[in-house]
Amino acid sequence: MDTMEAGLVSGTGRTVSNTYRAVEATGDHSLRIVERPIPQPGRGQVLIRVQACGVCHTDSFTVQGAHPAVTFPRVPGHEVVGLIEAVGPDVARWEVGQRVGVGFFGGQDGTCDPCQRGDFVNCEHLTIPGITTDGGYAELMIAEARAVVAIPEQLTAVDAAPLLCAGVTTYNALRNAPLRAGDLVAVQGLGGLGHLGVQLARRMGFRTVAIARGADKQALAAELGAHVYINSAAEDPASALQRLGGAAGILATAASGSSMGPLLAGLRPRGQLIVVGASAEPIQVSAFDLIFGGRSMKGALTGTASDIADTLAFSDSQAVRPMIEEYPLDQAPEAYARMMSGGARFRVVLTTGR
Repeated sequence: MDTMEAGLVSGTGRTVSNTYRAVEATGDHSLRIVERPIPQPGRGQVLIRVQACGVCHTDSFTVQGAHPAVTFPRVPGHEVVGLIEAVGPDVARWEVGQRVGVGFFGGQDGTCDPCQRGDFVNCEHLTIPGITTDGGYAELMIAEARAVVAIPEQLTAVDAAPLLCAGVTTYNALRNAPLRAGDLVAVQGLGGLGHLGVQLARRMGFRTVAIARGADKQALAAELGAHVYINSAAEDPASALQRLGGAAGILATAASGSSMGPLLAGLRPRGQLIVVGASAEPIQVSAFDLIFGGRSMKGALTGTASDIADTLAFSDSQAVRPMIEEYPLDQAPEAYARMMSGGARFRVVLTTGR
């Protein structure tokens, strides 16, 4: 791509240099801070001046080279909020200065079979910020205009960033499930996904059960909105759910295949186990539990730009907010390590000070 000239006054009225800071994955499982020339957006693209970017576990696909589409160096990050700095040709909807966001869904090719059937999330050549293109661990980022969403004024950039991936994933999983208000719905895990899942389930009108390990998490579960807490270290979650009448749905957010499979027995007849926590560990389930009661298990990915817009609107109106630890951009390696350690409460967000 072409680069802006040094000293150019941007569309937001701010004088910019000819470089910007970015954090690259190098291909050796590490991150480094570099200076890059400022790019110009191409056709159908926008240039975003990043204000905040969430640090998601999926970023490990980039840092560790686990995704087949990753090439190095690559800037991770797909929970990005910022201001539009410039727009490319054929961009009609967006203007310089608008505050926008982009998530894991970075744009579809529009030609593959899933796209022809309207299933854009499962596009065979999906654009994924931070994986197939450079993402938001940076001061600037190029995004496809079709994947960009407006950020509600009431949401701060830091609060909005995790909603662009963790938020839409849990929101879509719940709203697209065969559930009705008043149903018993359990959320397994109180981490980065689960703490949002509990809030969303409660505000969607479900009788919400939180499942986590340890008595010390009961107060947090209640604070997030859970009606009931199940300590999986003290009792079998499936049995506890059956004593409550059986769950219509269980949102499995903790990335542990061994803990997900046994939950199937906690579903009522026709209930559904919805998996959003990505784990390489196999999920083993009982055929008996599947067949008798007609129970099912499904996976749920992310959402399109319109799904993200719905997530932001719902979260804004219902006061759903992530619990966050903030790090400045130049501490991205430490922020990533904190996320990977599992000790963060509960989402880590990089900020640029813009």
